[in-house]
Amino acid sequence: MNENRRPAGRKNPPRRADRFAQREEAEEIEGQLEGRNAISEALKSGRTIDKVFVADGDTDRALQRLAAQAKEAGAVVVPVDRRKLDAMSFSRAHQGIIALAAAHEYVTIDDILEEAAARGEAPLIVICDELSDPHNLGAILRSAECAGAHGVIIPKRRSVGLTATVAKASAGAVEYMKVARVTNINNAISELKDKGVWVFGTAAEGSIPMYQADLTGPAAIVIGNEGDGMSPLVRKNCDVMVSIPMKGRISSLNASAAASILLYEAVRQRI
Repeated sequence: MNENRRPAGRKNPPRRADRFAQREEAEEIEGQLEGRNAISEALKSGRTIDKVFVADGDTDRALQRLAAQAKEAGAVVVPVDRRKLDAMSFSRAHQGIIALAAAHEYVTIDDILEEAAARGEAPLIVICDELSDPHNLGAILRSAECAGAHGVIIPKRRSVGLTATVAKASAGAVEYMKVARVTNINNAISELKDKGVWVFGTAAEGSIPMYQADLTGPAAIVIGNEGDGMSPLVRKNCDVMVSIPMKGRISSLNASAAASILLYEAVRQRI
């Protein structure tokens, strides 16, 4: 008899990856609002809504009006098939609309610059160019807070927002780090330049090693997305492209690791 045989009737325990996915889904549900009344009341109260998923092709005027109100309040409105809403819904009563509320309030670029001025320091900012992994964004917020950065800038579209998973991955940093969510990253870069901030892009083929970059003055560090790095236009709009020395056999770093390295090079230079 095989003593290692599993007793009859006992189901295999869920794999670790499955348990992790279930845990993460539950965390996201903490910020998930379903149904017209819940979302309407959230908007009335001034709660920050990151994204709204609305049934595509639904001609209900009340639903369209609610989606328009959410967009006016700054939310990204995404038309989706009703089957996707059914799959996302935990209440099974979404009424054609589901919203994801931000785990924390967003600020403006001016708020970030004012934070630096209040501390009597040259601005140190991280710009995230379309990061999609909530764990990467959370880790960047954590490193930025530890390094004394004054804020992080993210785009509204094609980017993860301040979800519950981001908040958890930040280990509490989301409560202290100012995050601005902008409509257009390139416009944000132009605004920073107009206010005297130098913008440093990161790429393997950067024109200078990071140790030669002057990060003692007002500086914004741009971190590209996990797959393609920075978009061509963002790259073009950077003042300087810097590289991180790579001595191993692979040629790239995780986005949050790259951000940490550059942030602490700025800390080293500013001490």
